[in-house]
Amino acid sequence: MNIPLLPLCLLLCLGLAGCGHQAETSDSRPNIMVILADDMGFSDLGLYGGEIPTPVLDSLGQNGIIFSRFYNAARCCPTRASLLTGLYPHRAGLGKMVSSVHDTPEPGPYQGFLTDSSATLAEVLGASGYNCYMSGKWHVGEKPEHWPMKRGFDNYFGLISGASSYYELITAQDRFRQMAMGDSSWFPPDRDFYMTDAFTDHAVRFVEEAPEDQPFFLYLAYTAPHWPMHAPEEEIAKYREQFSVGWDGIRRARAKRLQSSPLFPEGFTLSPKTDGLPAWEDVPEEEQQQWIDLMATYAAMVNIMDKGIGEVMNALQVKGADENTLVIFLSDNGACAENIDNRNLHHVDATVGARGSYVAYDEPWANVSSTPFRYYKQKTYEGGAATPFIAYWPKRIQPGQLSHQVGHVIDLMPTLADIGGATYPRDPSVKRLDGMSLASYLQGSPATQERRLAWEHFGNRAMLDGKWKLVANKEKSWELYDMEKDRTELNDLAKVETDVRVRLENAYEKWVRDGYRFE
Repeated sequence: MNIPLLPLCLLLCLGLAGCGHQAETSDSRPNIMVILADDMGFSDLGLYGGEIPTPVLDSLGQNGIIFSRFYNAARCCPTRASLLTGLYPHRAGLGKMVSSVHDTPEPGPYQGFLTDSSATLAEVLGASGYNCYMSGKWHVGEKPEHWPMKRGFDNYFGLISGASSYYELITAQDRFRQMAMGDSSWFPPDRDFYMTDAFTDHAVRFVEEAPEDQPFFLYLAYTAPHWPMHAPEEEIAKYREQFSVGWDGIRRARAKRLQSSPLFPEGFTLSPKTDGLPAWEDVPEEEQQQWIDLMATYAAMVNIMDKGIGEVMNALQVKGADENTLVIFLSDNGACAENIDNRNLHHVDATVGARGSYVAYDEPWANVSSTPFRYYKQKTYEGGAATPFIAYWPKRIQPGQLSHQVGHVIDLMPTLADIGGATYPRDPSVKRLDGMSLASYLQGSPATQERRLAWEHFGNRAMLDGKWKLVANKEKSWELYDMEKDRTELNDLAKVETDVRVRLENAYEKWVRDGYRFE
């Protein structure tokens, strides 16, 4: 199916210290690049209904394949753990959040760093001859013994920790943050530093320096558009007028574009605005400009990331590697509705977007980014766990494709190992994969919806089985939805389809008892 342009677009062994390359000089396997956005909502890209200019990503999607139903683990650390290992987050050691560099946690599903019994994409692909690079946010282990180059990467630049200022590294009090270059700590310069651009620059350098006779794997993990809202003023200014219509008008416009797109073949009913959120017209005029500044900054952050991806794609083209490079893009969770005022890191005299400011765009705008879904990051409803998914590979993927195949971030390991001709470790001490290869679906195979997936994060939980999705927030009763007819999760069938609900409840409980895995 052709994708119409939406308005305003686009291990052979484990335990190696490095990648252990043994490739032949005529290796024709594709380069692989996985790009991960941070806290970006389902409808923020132009190709997914958004008004923010994302021409590079829109073009990749139009000239490749996009998925309508792809899932992450609903939170940053768990998704990154699953992406790297092909395991559910708990089995990779990150069922909750990353441990502090000062913690000595007990081994297990909540230990806060990758388990030794998991294999990473860098270890698996590296053992088969790939050069492995990473630029960006790690966030799956704070201690140096858990850093990227201890888990198979040949070179690394980025933020070891989670959210940070885009202009500086805040290391005071309990907001300790770490950056690294290679295996050594690194600190940004006092001036002329912007985190997104730094990640782009190092990704470009890795592409340029990759040997010509071996394929490479590049994991580019941006922090954009995660709070704090930071962007240069000249970039923010481009979007103020656009968002002056307010969150209600923007959300309705996104929903209208999505309703006329093929992403929702059965259509959808737009979820109601979250209770307690004010109508834009009821916001005092003197406050409206502050809200406009927040969303304009968010838009600038997304657009800067898109431009950076364009720079990396240009480096591939200059190298003559663009035709045989598989590029995958997704987000680590849904939109973030967090208010971070209590962190006390915002300087009262700083303007939004500038160094010294430290604010989030908050729930009213997160509700827009989640369009047409309910809820946000951390929750296992569609608004928290559904992500845009783009795959581009000119040599193998025909342009203009749309897939309704259900996919999950746990599928990236088996998919990329399959495409890269790598062998996942058969050692019984290495946990078996939870995901499945999507290689054939990337190249146009018809979707098969019989998929079983599960989520758990801080008590928020879900179970997907075919068309049925069982879902609940922490300490709340289960709800049941028919995802073929009700993707926005508005018509709870838990008291109607009781047999289905009980069957899925039992399956979910067994998944937990069995160590967060399906037999």
